[in-house]
Amino acid sequence: MNVIVIGGGAAGFFGAIACAEANPQLKVTLIEAGNKPLAKVRISGGGRCNVTHHCFEPARLVANYPRGGKALRGAFSRFQPRDTVQWYESRGVKLKTEADGRMFPITDSSETIIKCLIQAADQAGVELRTGVGVKTVKQYLDDRGASYFQVELKNERVMKCDRLLIATGSNPLGYRWAKNLGHKIESAVPSLFTFNVRDNRLQGLAGVSVSNAQVKLGTGKNKLEQTGALLITHWGVSGPAILKLSAWGARSLFDFKYNSPLQINWLPESNQEDLNQLLTSLKQTNPQKKIVNYCPVELPKRLWQSLINYVEINPNKAWSEISKKELNKLVAEIVQGQYEITGKGAFKDEFVTCGGVSLKEVNFKTMESKKCPGLYFAGEILDIDGVTGGFNFQSAWTTSWLAGQAIALNDY
Repeated sequence: MNVIVIGGGAAGFFGAIACAEANPQLKVTLIEAGNKPLAKVRISGGGRCNVTHHCFEPARLVANYPRGGKALRGAFSRFQPRDTVQWYESRGVKLKTEADGRMFPITDSSETIIKCLIQAADQAGVELRTGVGVKTVKQYLDDRGASYFQVELKNERVMKCDRLLIATGSNPLGYRWAKNLGHKIESAVPSLFTFNVRDNRLQGLAGVSVSNAQVKLGTGKNKLEQTGALLITHWGVSGPAILKLSAWGARSLFDFKYNSPLQINWLPESNQEDLNQLLTSLKQTNPQKKIVNYCPVELPKRLWQSLINYVEINPNKAWSEISKKELNKLVAEIVQGQYEITGKGAFKDEFVTCGGVSLKEVNFKTMESKKCPGLYFAGEILDIDGVTGGFNFQSAWTTSWLAGQAIALNDY
């Protein structure tokens, strides 16, 4: 029996290896259009490759997926980050856990992961073909009524297979083939990106970071919020809190053409009333100190000074000279400052989209299509995306392992 895997990325390699190892009798061919496979793995995590995340509880793990979490719940009970760690360690690649839970190879080099996958594929007998583009994918019935797939390559050669795994990531060609084979495609839009914000309050503060800020989009039932580290950049804001918010708000931000109000609370651990009381008390405890030089809360000095200027408090005033009205304005600015998103930037470490093959049309026990028997999907071609931290790679490892196992153990 012949198996073809289209897409030489993380999901394609992992699926091909899982299939070939589980059933050595199968002929598994992995096709990659680029001359060098695993290109995204090579540049991920700043070249270190954020393999997965140190979250070994499926119920908690799925909370990191704006789209696909529900479908992945059962899948993670069969193959989750702990299994990923064991898979790599059994092949001589040890992973380390950083303070935020992200897991990297101890070499801090994505080449370690790439070499491991290529070697594992070779040892399993996977035939790797690089620099080979696919033109069309079609399904036919033979004389006995059994289905098979015909994969036409751009060099005009035609290959046939009994089982087909498409793992082409967010490549539009993969979506086109899936659609032609009967699948609904949820429109693909960017996820995990930074915000362009042109605002005087942020001017000259590039590089300033806040360890814990709360950011919000929308109102009422449509309100989205995230808390985490925030980094001020030359073009606006970035950091984990912003990236998570961009993931959860990917579709609404796309619909609004990346123009939307953004609320920032620079001190989410303090409510407005407590903060007001704290600053008011300084009028008695530190009356002679200048407000510009004495910041009683955990804010970077330059940000504190910028917010003081924005609410038009004379920076040379002593705390005793600050009026109640001025304090109220300053507190409001700190806990609910309004900014305007004017566009999106790029997040270099991960290139993620939301959208892809509708999850309702895929059996998540096997990753086989419910529309086209013998067709399987894995990785980002599915309408699954996670926040930053290794979650997108984990969904790729999980879905491709399930697909590879199902193909290999299918009752032919």
